[in-house]
Amino acid sequence: MPNGGEAFWAPNAVTYGYDSRAASVRIISPPSVPPSATRLEIRVPGADMNPYFALSAIFQLGMRGISKQLNLTTPPISTYQSDPGRKKEVVMLPRSLEEATEAMMRSNSIAREVFGDDFVDHFGATRQHEVRLWNAAVTNWEVERYLELA
Repeated sequence: MPNGGEAFWAPNAVTYGYDSRAASVRIISPPSVPPSATRLEIRVPGADMNPYFALSAIFQLGMRGISKQLNLTTPPISTYQSDPGRKKEVVMLPRSLEEATEAMMRSNSIAREVFGDDFVDHFGATRQHEVRLWNAAVTNWEVERYLELA
C-alpha cells in the first residue's frame, strides 16, 4: 500500500517517511546515513515541472511552516503501512491537472497565500487553457476505437 494508493511508487498522497521511497517527502537521516548526510527529498514534482516554480514552492512553503510554527499533522507513512485500517486518514493528492488547478485556484488556497493572487490567477489560467486543449483533443485510441463503430 505505497502512498495510500494501491499500485503507486510515485507519491500520490500527503505523506512523509523516514527513508521511504513511497512517501511524498522522504527523510534520509541516521541510522541510514551519517548525520552529515541528513537530507530530505521532495518527491511530488514530476520531471515536467518548471524547476524554478518547484524550488520556489518548496522554499516558500518551508518558510511558511517556520514563520507559523506549524507542526506535522500526520504520522509517518509507516504508520499507514503497518495499520491498514488508518488508510482512510490519508489525504490524497489531486489525480489530474484539472483537479490540481482547481485546488490551487480556490480563494483560500495556500498557493494564494504563498505566491499571491496575481501569480495564481495567471499561472492557473495557463493550466486551465492546457486542460481545455487536452479535453478537446482527439487521440489515436479514440479514432481507432470509435471509427470502427461508425
